[in-house]
Amino acid sequence: MHGFANPARFLRLARWMMPLLLVTGLLLAMGAVLYGVIVVPPDRLMGDTVRILFIHVPAAWLGMAGWSTIAIASLVELVWRHPLAAIAGRAAAVPGATFTAICLATGSIWARPTWGTWWVWDGRLTSFLILLFLYFGYIALSGAAQRDMAGGGGGSRITAIFGLVGAINIPIINRSVVWWNSLHQPPSITMGKSSIDGTFLWPLLIAALGFSLVFGGVVLARMRTLLADIQAEARLRRKAMA
Repeated sequence: MHGFANPARFLRLARWMMPLLLVTGLLLAMGAVLYGVIVVPPDRLMGDTVRILFIHVPAAWLGMAGWSTIAIASLVELVWRHPLAAIAGRAAAVPGATFTAICLATGSIWARPTWGTWWVWDGRLTSFLILLFLYFGYIALSGAAQRDMAGGGGGSRITAIFGLVGAINIPIINRSVVWWNSLHQPPSITMGKSSIDGTFLWPLLIAALGFSLVFGGVVLARMRTLLADIQAEARLRRKAMA
C-alpha cells in the first residue's frame, strides 16, 4: 500500500487509469441507461416510471460507496499515516455528495407517481438526507483542514475522525427498510439472489458498473488536481521563504 505513497508514482499510474475509467464508464453507463429507456419493457405495476431505476439505484450505491471510501481513507490516514489518504478522502467527497443528491432527486421524482407524494420521512429517505448533510460537513471540514495544515494544526486528523464516525450511517441506510415499516420497498438485490427480473437486472448491473467506473475516474482526476494544488502551494511557500 505504501508503494503508492510516492506522489510521482501515483500520478504516473493515475495518468493512464483516469481516462480509461472515465471513457469505459461513460460508455457502459450511457449504453445501459439508453437500453433501459428504449428497450426494457414497462413494469407491470409501475409502468414507464420504473425506468428511472437505472439512474436512481446506481446513484444510491455510489452515495454510500463514496462515504465508505472516505471512511477507509480516514482509517488509513489515522492508523498508517498514508500520505495520500487524506487527499483520497477529499477527492471522493464531492462526487459522493453529487451522487447522493442525484439519488434523492430521482427518488423524489419516482415517488410522486408511485406513492402519490414527493417525500416521506421514512428511515431510508431520512438517513440518505443525513448522508448528504454529512458530505457537506466533511467537505467544509476538509477545506478548513487544508488551510489549517499550513499553520501546523491538527485539522486533518479531526476530518478523518469525522469520516469514520459518519460511517455509522451507512449500515443504517442499508438496513433501514428492514428495521422500520416504510413506503420504500425492501431490498431487491441481496447476496446470492435478486427479486428483480433479469430483463431489468442485467442493464441495471451494467449501469451500476459504468457509473462506478466514472466515479473512480472522477476521484483520480480530483486527486491529481489536489496534488497539483499542494505542489504549487509548496513551491510558492519555498519561494516566499527564500
